Amino acid sequence: MKVETKGLLFDMDGVLISSIGSVVRCWRRWAVEYQLPDAEQFEVPHGMRAVEIIRLVRPDLDEAGVQEGLRRIEDLEVEDTGDLRVLPGVRALLESIPPERWAIVTSATQRLLLGRLKVAGLPVPARIISADMVERGKPDPEPYQRGAELLGYRPIDCVVVEDAPSGAEAGAAAGSPVLGVLGTHRAEELTACTWLVDSLEGLVVTPKANSLELEFAPVGGEL
Repeated sequence: MKVETKGLLFDMDGVLISSIGSVVRCWRRWAVEYQLPDAEQFEVPHGMRAVEIIRLVRPDLDEAGVQEGLRRIEDLEVEDTGDLRVLPGVRALLESIPPERWAIVTSATQRLLLGRLKVAGLPVPARIISADMVERGKPDPEPYQRGAELLGYRPIDCVVVEDAPSGAEAGAAAGSPVLGVLGTHRAEELTACTWLVDSLEGLVVTPKANSLELEFAPVGGEL
């Protein structure tokens, strides 16, 4: 399948890098410290901002307590990078896209985003939207609306690349077509996606004068 677009908006975790080991370890450690029930089996709501997870699981905390909890989980995740890895095809893919045509839109904080990209050895794009740069996180459309604006395009003129249901819903709500990458979630969970691929290894991006041509083999055809 070939698709024409103007810009690409990438989620980070689960799309560009795998950090699931760190995420699970750190949130379970945090859950123990914050005395959640069944802390050692805590399941992280993937694709949500940490601040929203904290408010969800500890609704008794005041805003100062929430911010303290946010700093703690950020510290834990920044320090825990032992098994972080770049996902297949990502490095070559990013190198093939003109830098002004792509951005990262993530539920991670800016500090965590920069830390993970540094460990992974991936380029830091000039245009990023992190958790602490928006008022409302995914699945709200704000992050992807802001990402498209950074590139100078309308959301409909950008393809969102996501692995999580909340992120796919955010991209679709913003008005963008969504390319879902399987790995962290099953195909049946990614109903907001326009297309699905097994990985980014098979995605080829060819820059044109005023657009990008995306070529890939979708799983099960167009949804």
